[in-house]
Amino acid sequence: MATPTAHGDAILLGRDFAIARAFDADGAVAVRAQTSVRRGRNVLPGFGLSLGITLVYLGLIVLIPLAAAFIKTSALSWPAFVAIVTAPRVMASYRLTFGASLGAAALNTAFGLLVAWVLVRYRFAGRRIVDALVDLPFALPTAVAGIALTGLFANNGWFGSVLEPMGIKVAFTPLGVFVALTFIGLPFVVRTVQPVLEELPRELEEAASTLGATRWDVFRRVVFPVVLPALITGFALAFARAIGEYGSVIFIAGNMPMVSEITPLLIITKLEQYDYAGATAIAVVMLVASFALLLAINALQAWTRRRQGAQA
Repeated sequence: MATPTAHGDAILLGRDFAIARAFDADGAVAVRAQTSVRRGRNVLPGFGLSLGITLVYLGLIVLIPLAAAFIKTSALSWPAFVAIVTAPRVMASYRLTFGASLGAAALNTAFGLLVAWVLVRYRFAGRRIVDALVDLPFALPTAVAGIALTGLFANNGWFGSVLEPMGIKVAFTPLGVFVALTFIGLPFVVRTVQPVLEELPRELEEAASTLGATRWDVFRRVVFPVVLPALITGFALAFARAIGEYGSVIFIAGNMPMVSEITPLLIITKLEQYDYAGATAIAVVMLVASFALLLAINALQAWTRRRQGAQA
């Protein structure tokens, strides 16, 4: 191997090394070898192993159970499948489940933003207690929530005894389903929007106010565009949670066919009757419809982010 000279350029010391020339205080030449970094390599090792474990886990937990539902449904002929999933009782459960879920998610989106705003922007006595109460539907068993809501909104309950004389009946009606789905979906919106509001600099709002913007203009032009993607995400999470809710709904719904019967309960009923093909057929329809709606919501969220990036 050739040795570097004092006046020559740096030479290559092997395939994976580069020579850097530096001068010390006396003007002498110091030769330093540096390992070249290959392009395209990941900083953190183990990508292949971690990706394989992730795919195997998702396959066992998500893909195989969902595929089993499709495989079981394939035992039905197409006319039989259509007859099951379009029966009047099943269609009524679809309308109630998806309608109540969309309505509850929309209501939670509006009030979830308000709750998150209060928790982030104001300091008051009992704030931590209110913040902990937001997570109560997460920790509370769904059956306990259903029993509590039924006791409150029944004819002799605290709320029901007041609403009943006004002609508003909540328990054992579709309105009770809406109330239960609203209860279990609120934390998803609050916990999704709250971190975004915490990271939003207040200097932006103050700058807009100094430029003459009203409070409504500040909210509409400064705050709302920033929290909109988080609101859409919270709406999607609350909607997805409401579609599959069972425990808190069956107690307050009344479960009357064609009136207050939700689709998950109808699936359970068919399973209890050993009609596995019929239960999986309804489950497949719910799965496809839920996936399509979530895909549309995610596309709307991506479009909103692209639009904000273009405006920025």
